[in-house]
Amino acid sequence: MDVMSGSDRDRKAAMVGMKRLALGLLVVVTVVFVLSRWQEPNHNWLGYVRAFSEAAMIGALADWFAVTALFRHPLGIPIPHTAIIPHRKDQIGESLGGFVQENFLTREVLDERLANAHVGQRLGTWLSDPANASKAGEGVADALRGSLEVLDDRDVSSALESLIERKIRTTPVAPLMGRALDVAMDGGHHQRLLDAVLTGLAGFLDDNRSTFRTRLEQESPWWIPEKFDDRIFEKIYTAVHSFMTDVGSDAKHEVRLAIDQRVVAFAARLRADPELMAKGEDLKNELLAHRDVRAWLQSLWGEVKQTTLLATDDPASELRTRIDRSLVDLGERLRDAPELQQKIDAWVQRAAGYVVDHYRGEVAEIISSTVQKWDGKATAERLELQVGRDLQFIRINGTIVGGLAGLAIYVITRFVF
Repeated sequence: MDVMSGSDRDRKAAMVGMKRLALGLLVVVTVVFVLSRWQEPNHNWLGYVRAFSEAAMIGALADWFAVTALFRHPLGIPIPHTAIIPHRKDQIGESLGGFVQENFLTREVLDERLANAHVGQRLGTWLSDPANASKAGEGVADALRGSLEVLDDRDVSSALESLIERKIRTTPVAPLMGRALDVAMDGGHHQRLLDAVLTGLAGFLDDNRSTFRTRLEQESPWWIPEKFDDRIFEKIYTAVHSFMTDVGSDAKHEVRLAIDQRVVAFAARLRADPELMAKGEDLKNELLAHRDVRAWLQSLWGEVKQTTLLATDDPASELRTRIDRSLVDLGERLRDAPELQQKIDAWVQRAAGYVVDHYRGEVAEIISSTVQKWDGKATAERLELQVGRDLQFIRINGTIVGGLAGLAIYVITRFVF
């Protein structure tokens, strides 16, 4: 059972009130007719009242019949050509669909409306407000989340794995590493790496000084005095520390220059040496065949999907923030760029025209098929609820106009004929 909305209840109350008013007016003119007819022999002037009330009754009854016949059989009597809406709702639906198709869903109508709508400017002004952009961003996030949830994870995971693997296999590793070394050299990153290595080695030597001293003592012949071992160890240890300090403090040290030359040469070989390129491909294929790498490739989609879903649910996430910011930027560009507005307007106009040209028949079919599915009685009740109050004015007007017409006829017949 359908539950009426608040607005429908208000309409029904207003309609019922107008029905009572129209019925009350009919009752009043009926009583007036009876009384005037009864007293007319005694008072000639009551003839005018009787003529008015008699015609008013006829007009009220005729219009009551006409209004009622639209929605149901008057008094439940199956008089032909009554209950028009319940019996002809399918034809009404077809006519309504055709009317909408021929008079509203046309390129001319849409072009005229869209030309004055300024969609691009309105959209830009609306999106440039961060609050509106946040609402639109929530819609974008919902659409993204819905798309992710309906995708088949196995198909997407397999496609993503194949795509990444194919891209890796078709990309030569050695030349890529050569270019990476060139970039590192240009930015001086290899020098910072060397500094870190030297610092680490110095710390390693300090932490393991006693270990190295013990090792020297074990390797030294038994007949060499211990104090000679100490002196040899100190010289070696100090020399190594001094060497690393010199290399670390001198940007032009020969070791650094030699390393630069060797790195540059190695980068050039990586880009051009067939042997190194072949070894790089072998290493790449070996890595791709490793079970841990395969497992990582297969898990990529699940991790991406889960991360994205969590981000779409969190209004403070970086993804949502970027979406909102991008929408605000888009709105500001649209708001301030007339040429971009014109492009948006033209695109909307073309899209709407395409829909109208190719699918307006489907829209008319939706209207007619929807009406066909409605129950005849329910359809009549729905329509009566929408226009019933106004139709009661027909009854009221019929009562008054009918009475005035009857009075006019009575006067004419009385004084002219």
